[in-house]
Amino acid sequence: MDIKKFLKSFGYAFEGMRLAVQVDQNVRFHLAIGILVVIASFILQINKFEFLFIIFAIFFVIITEMINTAIEEMTNLIVNEHRLEAKIAKDVAAASVLLSAFFAVTVGFLILVPKFIALF
Repeated sequence: MDIKKFLKSFGYAFEGMRLAVQVDQNVRFHLAIGILVVIASFILQINKFEFLFIIFAIFFVIITEMINTAIEEMTNLIVNEHRLEAKIAKDVAAASVLLSAFFAVTVGFLILVPKFIALF
């Protein structure tokens, strides 16, 4: 195993995260919402199991958004004209983000709303 090559791959991954945040407003939006949800989770004192679900949902949305961005950018690079196949690739990738966001909202609603209501 080439340690230098292995360690370099981490640099590429961090650069990918930086680029995703830099070029995609949706990644920034989901990241900001995720941070707010984590803060709310601490304030509402959810348990470790609930926090695991919250973190999973946040990462799931951000990961699918990053994959969506990669698919969109690659499609734009390969296809210059409007083609049905390119539309399908982009729309299906966007749908994966939508489904992951619905999942995250459901998780957040089921865990955080009862805790918030209990405050009053």
